Amino acid sequence: MPNEWDLSILYDGFDDPKLKADLNELDAKIAETAELGAEAGDLPHAELIRRYLALSESLEILASKLYEYASLRFSVNTADAEASSMTGRLMSKLSATAASDAKIRALIAGFEDLDGLIGGEFGEYAYLLRSIRRESRYLLDDAREELFAKMKISGASAWEDLQSSLTSSVKADYRGEKIPLSAVRNLAYDPDPAVRKDAYEAELACYESIKEAVAFALNSIKLQTITECEIRGYDSPLDKALKNSRMKRETLDALIGAMEEYLPKFWQYLRAKAKALGHENGLPWYDLFAPMGKSDRTFTVEETKEALLSFFTPFDAELAGMIRRAFDENWIDFWPHEGKVGGAFDAGVPSAKQSRVLTNFAGSFSDVITLAHELGHAFHDQQVFTHSILNQDYTMPVAETASTFNEVVANNAARAMAETKEEKINLLESELTDACQIICDIYSRYLFETSVFENRSEEFMNADRLSELMLEAQKKAYGDGLDPNCLHPFMWLCKGHYYSGDLSFYNFPYAFGGLFARGLYAKYKKEGAAFVPVYKELLHATSVNDVEDTAKIAGIDLTDKAFWEAGLASLAEEIDELCALLA
Repeated sequence: MPNEWDLSILYDGFDDPKLKADLNELDAKIAETAELGAEAGDLPHAELIRRYLALSESLEILASKLYEYASLRFSVNTADAEASSMTGRLMSKLSATAASDAKIRALIAGFEDLDGLIGGEFGEYAYLLRSIRRESRYLLDDAREELFAKMKISGASAWEDLQSSLTSSVKADYRGEKIPLSAVRNLAYDPDPAVRKDAYEAELACYESIKEAVAFALNSIKLQTITECEIRGYDSPLDKALKNSRMKRETLDALIGAMEEYLPKFWQYLRAKAKALGHENGLPWYDLFAPMGKSDRTFTVEETKEALLSFFTPFDAELAGMIRRAFDENWIDFWPHEGKVGGAFDAGVPSAKQSRVLTNFAGSFSDVITLAHELGHAFHDQQVFTHSILNQDYTMPVAETASTFNEVVANNAARAMAETKEEKINLLESELTDACQIICDIYSRYLFETSVFENRSEEFMNADRLSELMLEAQKKAYGDGLDPNCLHPFMWLCKGHYYSGDLSFYNFPYAFGGLFARGLYAKYKKEGAAFVPVYKELLHATSVNDVEDTAKIAGIDLTDKAFWEAGLASLAEEIDELCALLA
């Protein structure tokens, strides 16, 4: 079984005649967009919408295919000059559509008969067209839209690439050997405490050579975001993030409020883990991911496939079949290596109705769960691929729903099969480690990004200042659960989620997804097989609904704090169970 993904569903290389033909077709569609923009004001309303939707769809199919190929190539080799160049070329080409697109959208938003047209031939695009009307208040004039699009190429996108390039190429000096950052970070899961501590120290040391450059990147991206929000009329970057998430502030407040109430319970878990590992002053950061219980087993790729199939076949044959395809048809790029970006992600490929998954697999059970998570994203992709490509985009909060639901299914299936106390400890603690990340760590990231935006208008924050803000956020989020003298001051540097001019606050969606998934799983346990089609309907609806309306499909009110507390209460029960086992 190959351990690298197959990109031939897109192109066979940058010299592929099909790629060159698609680039030419893309140029033609971009020119057609300009022509449509020029005559848009003179066209009957229905004709303009009809032509705009058809043109946008063909343009999106071409652009996504070309961009995904370049992006996926770059993610496994950040030294790939052709991939980097292609990404820049595509962004430059597509920026030329910004003015015409803004003009057409502004016209559509002002159509007094828009609701009537939606009730007629454009019903399939009802949510999209209503979103155009709703978002029109934040559009600028044609010239400024085009200027913003062009400036992003040498602005936020360039700074984002810098962070990605530096963190993927920097080497850590681990026990006299130079190894990639992704590899040294993977050692945080090693069963040997000396390895974990040495790896943590090597990781922190390697950031010294790149910290100021990455600090410039973060400052520049956040200032650009603040400026754009002010010009467009958003109240704040958080306001923009919520509107882009199609989510009410009341939902976020209910979520954050419930998390804050339950933080002490997670501190109890961290203190129990610290005591079991021989620490008296809270858990040091380098033991945050320390495996507990009996965890001798490592997984090969084939064993990982069989484990995932055993977890998900009882839940749904369609999901299990997709997982089998992902392994058999080489959707996954497994192993860490120099030049490959860290972490893991799923990328949908609409033109092929498939996905591609990147992971830095090391064979631990945690890596199996990570793969289950990313394949949850892929399953979500499968549910929305049945929409037109213009109706396939879902927002950040619901983006983590299917992935985290997969984690819950996998963890519960594995625990049910555990035969010994040590196995139960290992599996339960692994699950709580992940839960602690989506509650405590995500809360720290939310606090940190909030403080960065609050300070950036008046202050350039150098690397030391950013580290200071990071430590303050970690102390508030982790309380007395962690050793205050052994935290991670560079978490702002290694997390790519902060480095986007278009996506701010990519943190609370993980908590949303984690707790929303637990609520959905509770319904599945109660309703059994009858829940599965409801679950798929909900995933299908995520791209054409606000998140609150999506949740109503399953009978859930997201603005009710009690819903989030119920998910946290189930985690609190697992914390009590683990503490009893450790005691």
